[in-house]
Amino acid sequence: MAPPGPAGALPTSAEPLSRSIFRKFLLVLCSLLTSLYVFYCLAERCQTLSGPVVGLSGGGEEAGAPGRGVLAGGPRELAVWPAAAQRKRLLQLQQWRRRRPPAPRGDGEEAAWEEESPGLAGGPGGSGAGSSVAEAPPGTLALLLDEGSKQLPQAIIIGVKKGGTRALLEFLRVHPDVRAVGAEPHFFDRSYDKGLAWYRDLMPRTLEGQITMEKTPSYFVTREAPARISAMSKHTKLIVVVRDPVTRAISDYTQTLSKRPDIPTFESLTFKNRTTGLIDTSWSAIQIGIYAKHLEHWLRHFPIRQMLFVSGERLISDPAGELGRVQDFLGLKRIITDKHFYFNKTKGFPCLKKAEGSSRPHCLGKTKGRTHPEIDREVVRRLREFYRPFNLKFYQMTGHDFGWDG
Repeated sequence: MAPPGPAGALPTSAEPLSRSIFRKFLLVLCSLLTSLYVFYCLAERCQTLSGPVVGLSGGGEEAGAPGRGVLAGGPRELAVWPAAAQRKRLLQLQQWRRRRPPAPRGDGEEAAWEEESPGLAGGPGGSGAGSSVAEAPPGTLALLLDEGSKQLPQAIIIGVKKGGTRALLEFLRVHPDVRAVGAEPHFFDRSYDKGLAWYRDLMPRTLEGQITMEKTPSYFVTREAPARISAMSKHTKLIVVVRDPVTRAISDYTQTLSKRPDIPTFESLTFKNRTTGLIDTSWSAIQIGIYAKHLEHWLRHFPIRQMLFVSGERLISDPAGELGRVQDFLGLKRIITDKHFYFNKTKGFPCLKKAEGSSRPHCLGKTKGRTHPEIDREVVRRLREFYRPFNLKFYQMTGHDFGWDG
């Protein structure tokens, strides 16, 4: 018989028992964690986590360096991701980056969008943005910033100033297959000497099947722009947003007046000689609206079938209808429809119920839709007479009657 142990000591059989309980606890804990991970994957959240970050990026930096990062060291390791998953993640990243409107440029371009309270949308609907994926913090998406490639634009909104180009571009950016520069590059009119490599670097990254776009309204009235764009690519699709030239001129003047309140009156700038009624066509606000004259320069380099003329008036009264024409012209699936818009009576403009990557309605900013000053009716009548023959020629050239002279 074994001698008794020291007083107060536990029986030796208790030690294996405690180890057995501990092992069972670990097994239960591991099972619980595994179950949580499975549920996490079923909820499609595991794709927000990248693979291991290893190796070096193409520039010699560590792949995990802040602000850069590549997935699993580069393209070779990225191949372990299915192509569909890569595209989905990049689309999610692009949607997240669209949550903020483009910052104002130093050249005077104005911020175009403002957010409104969700209650203004007039009910549920929209593009489905604002999901948990869209709200993901940038840290979980930064590893994908280097995916896709920068391409020269396949389509450009070339005009016209105060026609509705900003609204059209922002509406188009809702489409998942459209990637566009927010600010106006002004490459073909101001920065052409910097070269196409510089221009390409301004473009956002795109995936296969996506279209790269930009908009600079001054291209339409720049004599050199048609030849320069044709030299880049003769297949570039061109979009021109046009508006009643009289209304456009008054809107142009209103914008200038808001920045320079000391400028002369609209009437004094309109006429070379008020007594004879001679219109001053050297004033840019008047000259831009002679659309037929500008279009002649473009038709020397591009066939009319490569140009789409969007009605600025219909972009307000029927945005989904005009966007349908634009999507067809660009060869895109008609994704942007009536469900994306509501009409803001205060502003007098259509707004997006939910911009892509945001859970709030978006409208044109405060700088858009300014109240026009009162213009003498006789001045307006004289301007309409001046523009009428140019409008009729423009209708004939484009094959479309915009109804400005009805």
